[in-house]
Amino acid sequence: MYKPWLNKYPPGVSAEINESTLINLVDMVEDTFERYLEHTAFINMGHELTFSELEEKSRHIASYLQHVTSLKKGDRVAVMMPNLLQYPITLLGILRAGLIVVTVNPLSTPFELKHQLNDSGAKAIFIAENFAHTLQSIIQETNIEHVVLTKIGDGLPSLKRKVVNFTVAYIKRMVPKFTLSNTCDYHAALKIGEKGQYTRPMISINDTAFILYTGGTTGRPKGVAMSHRNMASSLAQVEETFGACLSQGTELLVTALPMYHAFALNVNCFFFLKRGDSNLLIENPRDIDAFIDTLCKYQFTSITGVNTLFNALLHHSKIVNVDFSHLKFTIAGGMPTQHKIAEDWKNITGNTIIEGYGLTETTAIVSVNPYNLSKHTGAVGLPMPSTDVRLVNEFNHIVEQQNCVGEVQVKGPQVMSEYWNNATETAAAFDQGWFKTGDIGLFDNEGLLRIVDRKKDMILVSGFNVYPNEIEEAVLKLEGVFEAAVVGEKDKDGNEAVTLFVVINNLQLSIDEIKTHCRDYLTGYKQPKTIKIVDDLPKNNVGKVLRRLLKE
Repeated sequence: MYKPWLNKYPPGVSAEINESTLINLVDMVEDTFERYLEHTAFINMGHELTFSELEEKSRHIASYLQHVTSLKKGDRVAVMMPNLLQYPITLLGILRAGLIVVTVNPLSTPFELKHQLNDSGAKAIFIAENFAHTLQSIIQETNIEHVVLTKIGDGLPSLKRKVVNFTVAYIKRMVPKFTLSNTCDYHAALKIGEKGQYTRPMISINDTAFILYTGGTTGRPKGVAMSHRNMASSLAQVEETFGACLSQGTELLVTALPMYHAFALNVNCFFFLKRGDSNLLIENPRDIDAFIDTLCKYQFTSITGVNTLFNALLHHSKIVNVDFSHLKFTIAGGMPTQHKIAEDWKNITGNTIIEGYGLTETTAIVSVNPYNLSKHTGAVGLPMPSTDVRLVNEFNHIVEQQNCVGEVQVKGPQVMSEYWNNATETAAAFDQGWFKTGDIGLFDNEGLLRIVDRKKDMILVSGFNVYPNEIEEAVLKLEGVFEAAVVGEKDKDGNEAVTLFVVINNLQLSIDEIKTHCRDYLTGYKQPKTIKIVDDLPKNNVGKVLRRLLKE
């Protein structure tokens, strides 16, 4: 098999992991508890949660689930809340009870929530009361039997908890009215669980640990069944790739990505938890003022994010007040990191953005750039240890040449085995054991994987393939352009043309100037036929631009 990356791993990084040493997530975290009891595990709103407290409270949640509910091993429990201290407690409590976690975006619509709850067969849900009105509207159409409600400040000490909860509910009015019957308060669940006797269930490494929902070819979100083995494999791959560069038990990672997202769940939550390190949880990264104020209070060593998040931070006047002197790693994924943003980040922080690539179906990671990367190149790096990647062209032939494009297909122990309860979509996603990502990529002269674009986002202009990422990258070189997004739109004759949406931070910038800039950087068929200046671009809760909404 063609593997141009094999001899490119940096010193100390093996091409394979030892899968015989993998253990399930519950065994893993309980081992961490024993070794790092008094270390800080998570920080949120100025309060620190130790591994000892995390062990105790997650055990109480597990006990509550075992004694109060009728749930049996393998039943599903949904979690719908932002990055709060309650999140990892609840997450680990569900796993320690032998149950499956269904992660839910707190901003889900009633329609989306109903589908995820019914498709997964969830019987219980832990939910922040800010989003309880969404659950109220559809709960009668689901199998939910148990609802545990938590307030934003419930992970904080008593006095601060009361102040935060009062402010959120009555001053900021962030809790819409709702009516739900037979609910249990989060603190009541902890107290009930404390009185019960937790029984450690038998958990196989092949058991499903999580169900995470991702987009489907029919528009219906699909549940990615992520096993303990998938997670453990991915954690071992990350350890092999970056472990030697990190000091175990002393790192502080900034977690602005929501933990219902596969990457944050895998790397931010479990990888750093496994090592006894600390996570600084950002409950609302869209509030850039508050986000930067929080960053100014800590000497963090790593941060993860997406292109739009780094862009927002860079354009804030207070970014110069943040202490980046302890920063070892900046990891980006989820969407392409534009070169100008990577350059600006390096200039301000002194740190190179290390870009990676993955999907929910691959437990978030397929490839990542080497730890010793000195400058941003636009590549998404080397396949993770024990991961095979091949490129397949439009004629279904395997590409074995550098700089030739094809669909990225992946094999590895981190790749899911199935979409939950969806044999049709599972069969369509694989080709003889190879997961078809739907992304177009190539291997460059250095053996690094580069993602050209999403297969479905490619625009066909007069027979030529046009990739939106290339155009967006060129447009962002123009001073005064803050954000850019490109889609293909068909005319009345069915021919596709390039449409460019731009957000500007220089009100004097005109469409004619943008057109002139495009002519300087792009060949004729790649130049936008239509340019629209907009106030902002539609994004999901992670910050990824939603091109499909621009087409509507």
